[in-house]
Amino acid sequence: MIISPELARQISEISHETGRQIGVLINRKGQVEYVMVGDAKKIELPDFGRIRTSQERFRGLRCIHTHLNGEALTQDDLTDLALLRLDLMAVIKVNKQTGLPDSIHAAHLIPTTAEKLTDEMAYQFLPPCPPSQIDINFLTLINSLEEEVARTRQNLFKQSEKDRAILVGVTDGHISQAEESMKELEELARSAEVLVLDKIIQKRSQIDPRTVLGKGKLEELLIRAMRLSADLIIFDTELSPAQIRSISEATDLKVIDRQQLILDIFAQRAKSREGKLQVELAQLRYILPRLVAGQNSAFSRLAGGIGGRGPGETKLEIDRRRVRDRINRLEKEIERLSYQREQRRKNRNRRSIPVVSLVGYTNAGKSTLLNTLTKSKVHAEEKMFATLDPTSRKLRLPHEQEVIINDTVGFIRNLPETLINAFRATLEEISESDLLLHVVDASNPLCLNQIESVEKILTELGYNQIPRIIVLNKIDLMQMRDVESLKRKLELDKQIEVATVSAIRPNTLIPLIEKVSESIRVVPKVYEISAGKKSSQVFWENP
Repeated sequence: MIISPELARQISEISHETGRQIGVLINRKGQVEYVMVGDAKKIELPDFGRIRTSQERFRGLRCIHTHLNGEALTQDDLTDLALLRLDLMAVIKVNKQTGLPDSIHAAHLIPTTAEKLTDEMAYQFLPPCPPSQIDINFLTLINSLEEEVARTRQNLFKQSEKDRAILVGVTDGHISQAEESMKELEELARSAEVLVLDKIIQKRSQIDPRTVLGKGKLEELLIRAMRLSADLIIFDTELSPAQIRSISEATDLKVIDRQQLILDIFAQRAKSREGKLQVELAQLRYILPRLVAGQNSAFSRLAGGIGGRGPGETKLEIDRRRVRDRINRLEKEIERLSYQREQRRKNRNRRSIPVVSLVGYTNAGKSTLLNTLTKSKVHAEEKMFATLDPTSRKLRLPHEQEVIINDTVGFIRNLPETLINAFRATLEEISESDLLLHVVDASNPLCLNQIESVEKILTELGYNQIPRIIVLNKIDLMQMRDVESLKRKLELDKQIEVATVSAIRPNTLIPLIEKVSESIRVVPKVYEISAGKKSSQVFWENP
């Protein structure tokens, strides 16, 4: 049974006499492990610390406490049931006249999946009845529930071995903007091979400086994470070190922000030595201000002897020093590689070969366009930041013109400053360009916002003075009237040339080739390069 009639009567009488809520935590052997005394309206459960019970089991304790004002289970009771993974939460309604128990109201958690996640299905409520009439085999009930939870969890992990995440967005502005940003965060998560279980957006008049979310929403988030067996929470905003600590104190789940997610994607994608160095540098710059005192930081490293007495360096100081030293070494190595790039650019300049760089939002189709233009096999994938390492290919245009086409890393809204600084050596390739092709995914409903984000980054880098052509890509996914409307709007607003293409259809690239050829025709010595010898450059022919 849930509780014996004798114990239910005893705590009800004590609660009635003292005017305070009385509660007990009972283990599965029927033994009382904790006794709790609250006030007239609430009771506080003991601090179980950060010891987390197994995802496939409950805590092995059921909580039963009294209510003096005739109320049944409250939302606080249900929240405690979920967050602490209790076997059962029950309240005893105490009769105001006699002080005897009137009835017991109880609830337990039930297994769920992402497809069946609704607030109504979070708990199973048992029929209320007097303590003497409880007819439930409690151990059988709990064992069957745990077996079902284990089966559900095993099925979830059979479906995917990826990290399982809940995405969280908080805004003090328009909810529509938060929804758009959340869609992009979801795409980033999938590019990072993360399984997205759920998304939560909260609109607040002011962002909570401590936990970002409000207290109630944070509890809801933790309950959802527990029920869906999530192991990761991703925030669509940059979290301060203090916020990460505060949120982590409420849960054992890993908590990361948008910037850290992008860094993780970059770490997965980097293939060249330079790319790996730049990613490591960005990660260390991100980590450095977030290094905080750990559990052992109070113990200083002591040094004996004259001049060596005192606390010495704490572990935290050692960690920070090591990170700074590594950052300095990486910066020198990247500077050396940057010098080598500069020498290669000078060689190209001496040969007077024009340089055309593909820039644009991530996943706009830059690598696919490069492959089609130059008949190359550069890695191209329908994922964000599929290209990190810059690639250069030669292309011969009509009128015997030669150009070098550079494929560059994609941009994104609110590109982390640590990434911009770390990849500045790579982005210097853009600075030597004679022409920029700003590739845009025209089929994306947010393409205008993406154009503005790219233009903003180019301005911040000082590359906005380089001539450029906006290339509306993926027009095969759109109605032609929508393509023409978008093209006219950009030509009117930006006062810039616009070309429409589908990078997977070579015949659509002819107008773009003509525009590029016209833009760089003033470059001298082009005709002399290929004269008198056969070269391996790609010749662009009318398909």
